[in-house]
Amino acid sequence: MSLKDQITEDMKAAMRAKDSERLGTIRLLTAAMKQKEVDERVELDDAMVIAIVDKLVKQRKDSIEAFTKAARQDLVDKEAAEMAVLQGYLPARLSADEVAAEVKAIVAELGAKGPGDMGKVMGAVKARLAGKADMGQVSAAVKAALSGAGS
Repeated sequence: MSLKDQITEDMKAAMRAKDSERLGTIRLLTAAMKQKEVDERVELDDAMVIAIVDKLVKQRKDSIEAFTKAARQDLVDKEAAEMAVLQGYLPARLSADEVAAEVKAIVAELGAKGPGDMGKVMGAVKARLAGKADMGQVSAAVKAALSGAGS
């Protein structure tokens, strides 16, 4: 079953269970998926769905940070609950050590030397680790690997 089908089934289950919070989050996700399909005239595959979920999770993290600064615990809790539902659709995340190992392997494959190759390495890393790792963490690992390679 594709991820898109799984999300549709989960939406039906949430409707039957009258779980309004989960249902609202899943509807938000399906709306984002439909928007992408209409805008780009494509049929979404699992990788594209994961990218959408990743983007929505990042938005929730940013919102949580802003609401925490504004001392709005009620909104922090709502965003955290939505983020938990969305993260259920992401594949298991790699640990920091696994990310560093993958980045080192890609740097070696590409023969990248120094910070000037950051764009080339990030492109390859994003393709390989999309949805499997936090891109902020990946970017830091790439910088560390390239600064180590350059010296």
